[in-house]
Formats: sequence, C-alpha cells, structure tokens
Amino acid sequence: MPVVGAPVVEAIDLRRTYKTSTGSLKRKSLEVEAVRGVSFAIEKGELFGLLGPNGAGKTTTIKMLITLLIPTSGTARVLGLDVVKDARAVRSQIGYVFGGDRGLYERLSGLDNLRYFAELYGVEPHEQKRRIGELLEMVGLTGREKERVEGYSKGMRQRLHIARGLLHDPPVVFLDEPTIGVDPVGAREMRAMIASLTDQGKTVLLTTHYMFEADALCDRIAVIARGEVVAQGTPGALKSLVADKTVVEIEVYGVNDESIERLRRVEGVSAVSVEERDQLQLLMVQSAVGAEITPALLAQFDGAKIGRVVAREPTLEDAYISLVEGDS
Repeated sequence: MPVVGAPVVEAIDLRRTYKTSTGSLKRKSLEVEAVRGVSFAIEKGELFGLLGPNGAGKTTTIKMLITLLIPTSGTARVLGLDVVKDARAVRSQIGYVFGGDRGLYERLSGLDNLRYFAELYGVEPHEQKRRIGELLEMVGLTGREKERVEGYSKGMRQRLHIARGLLHDPPVVFLDEPTIGVDPVGAREMRAMIASLTDQGKTVLLTTHYMFEADALCDRIAVIARGEVVAQGTPGALKSLVADKTVVEIEVYGVNDESIERLRRVEGVSAVSVEERDQLQLLMVQSAVGAEITPALLAQFDGAKIGRVVAREPTLEDAYISLVEGDS
C-alpha cells in the first residue's frame, strides 16, 4: 500500500552500471557507471523537471523509476512502492509518455489505438468509451480520431501519446521530451496541456531539452550531469546561481572549433555554449558582471564574419550550461 505523507517519487542514491567492451582485436571488458548516486524527491502535485545533456544519465534514471531497469544499487519508490519489489503495483500507478514515433500502430486509427491500449491497461469496458472521449477532447483530437495514425502530423502523434499514457488515469506521469520535434503552435498547446495535469492532482516528472519550457512549467528542477545531480531547486533558485554573471551573445558565420576553444581560454570567461542556426552559430559566453571582455572575444575569430553582438542578463539556460560544464 502507498505510504501516506511520503514523497510521491523518491530516488535514494540510485546507481546503474553497464558492462561493455573496447578494442577491435583484443577486447577489453569495462564497467560504465551511467548513474552515480542520484537522489531527489517529488511531492504530490509537483511538476518536477529532470534536465541534463545527452548521455548524462537522465533516461537511465527514468527507466529505473518506471521499472524498465533494475538499479545496480540504491532505492527508488513511487507512491511508497519499491520499484523492484513492487514493480507490478508501480506499473499500475504510472503513465509514461515519450517523444518520437514509436509506440503507436500507424495503420490503425487514433481511436482504435486508444481502444487497444485501454484493453492492455485494464480499463474497465464500461469506462473505456467515456475515458477515451474525455482524453480525445483534452488532447484536441476530437473529430480526427477515426483517421489512421500514419496520416497524423508529428504534433498529433504526440497528443495521442499523451492520451495513451493517461488512459488508466494514473496519479503519476513521466513525460520524456514530449514536445521534441513538434511545431511551435503544437508545442505551445502541449505545454498548456502538461500544465493542466497538476491541476487534475497528478504528479509529473518532465524531461526536456528546452530550457524556456522547463522555466515555464516546472515547480522544481534537478540538473543531472555525468550521472550525478549537480543542482536542484526552483527555476528562480537555479537562475540565482548565475546572477553575478553577464552573457555576451555573438552571431558568427563559419566559426571553427579552434576559435571556440580559444574563447574558453579568454581570461574572465566561465562558460561557452554554441547554438546552430541555419548558416550561422550563436555563441553564448558567460563572464562576471562588469568584466570588459568583448574586445578580447572578438579577437579570437580569425576573420570570420561577425553579426550581432549583445550583452544580456542570464537565463535558466545559462544556469544549466554553467552547471553541466562544472562552473557553478
């Protein structure tokens, strides 16, 4: 039975080690620690963000929480239920929604997909029609439910994924990059839908690569890097970690990796990130407030064409970059 008053989701010193090998002729066995002592707790009704770069360990952490992977050591509980000892009970209490095209039957209609998964999730037959109708309305697919999924847009598929994950009305929902690849209008509607889940009393764990999304949606955030939680708190608290810094944005055409490495070595620079935008790169360089480093930065580009240069206050994304690069 769930433990009254306990956190809804709890990870305590979670670790997961993989065995792999290297070398083409003489194979050498290696152990890789993908998750190294991750701990956090999510309270009832919270929308909690788990952020980290690719390979940081966040997907492995989620897979342990939803019973798809057994922890090497440590403990994880959902509604007070141990994810290893009580795996079947945990699965009945959670919904899992992931980004991408997997997990739907393309040659079936959206309605038939939901009917199939309702049977799979054990939704009572007399409840299925009402529940499916409510979810189609909630995700904005009413009127399109009889069309084959193969004709759905990316955004429509993601909405159907969310409806599928909520069929059995789980109190805990895991959303793994649910807006990835969705057009801006569809993503905005999906974010409103995600925000409404906590209004329904659900507890939500969200992973996303979009920092503005995490800032807008999450009550609290844990940042994971190199298999460890490097910071956690409210979006405002995380942004305060870089409150004493300034960010210089530089648009550059044709910058090379060597120039970016030279930027990192400029005195006063604490972090540099690169965002690809069509034919140009947007460089975001962090430094202490009041440091006059712009001339030194511009001198590192070896004649590359420079566009807009502007200084601004740091955002949650800047805090995230500082944390995952180890400069917090």
